Amino acid sequence: MLAAERHRQIIIQLEEKGSVKVSELSERFKVTEKTVREDLEKLEEKGLLKRMHGGAVLPPDDESLFPLQYPNSKHQQEKAAIAEQALTHIAENDIIALDAGSTTLEIARRLKNMPLTVLTNDLLIIRELTAKEQIRLVIPGGYRFQNLLIGTDWQEWVKRLNVHKLFLSTTGIHLEYGLTIFTEELAKLKQVYMECSRDIYCVADHSKFDKGALLTFAALKDVHTIITDSHIDPAVAAKYEQQGVRIEKA
Repeated sequence: MLAAERHRQIIIQLEEKGSVKVSELSERFKVTEKTVREDLEKLEEKGLLKRMHGGAVLPPDDESLFPLQYPNSKHQQEKAAIAEQALTHIAENDIIALDAGSTTLEIARRLKNMPLTVLTNDLLIIRELTAKEQIRLVIPGGYRFQNLLIGTDWQEWVKRLNVHKLFLSTTGIHLEYGLTIFTEELAKLKQVYMECSRDIYCVADHSKFDKGALLTFAALKDVHTIITDSHIDPAVAAKYEQQGVRIEKA
């Protein structure tokens, strides 16, 4: 089993049980305990777990590392504040794209029924917007993957669209790894959205900073603005701003 797949399985077990043991992972993966400890060390460096004697646990005050799990009620006040701040960037007749995620879902819930074009493949966002008849929904299609419609046939079509503003979600934000996600299908989708968008806003609460998932889908410089909440540590925010990242606090 490749290291990336071991890392993914470790995170899945942490999500399900809250902790993992080195001895059990060694037996499950058919690798040495030394290899497992190295896996845990790498995941801890990315902020995805906290090592303990004989195993590891999820970091304190952490939310789900897989953004498609629903409902996700952690940091709900922060996400609501970020969504309200994101709305200040949306005007009538805009063409926007809403990436899949709990914060972008909050944006959809708060969007007024006004002349607007929204590109999305998130079924939860689609459900929120279908009742707002002034909003023109553009849905790429594909097959269902959890609460998403994904596929390959529509990617070239999406690339030809002229999207004014993209509101992008992420699992982790890291100075070295950039914007990261666990699932390859989601990474490709985000990259397609970014390619056809003029202005790119990453919407992410403070818990996403200094964390890195398995796959990098964008560099920090590829995003024009990161909208986060006021609970972000000022030192953390300053560290990113010093690297040229524009941070907007809700």
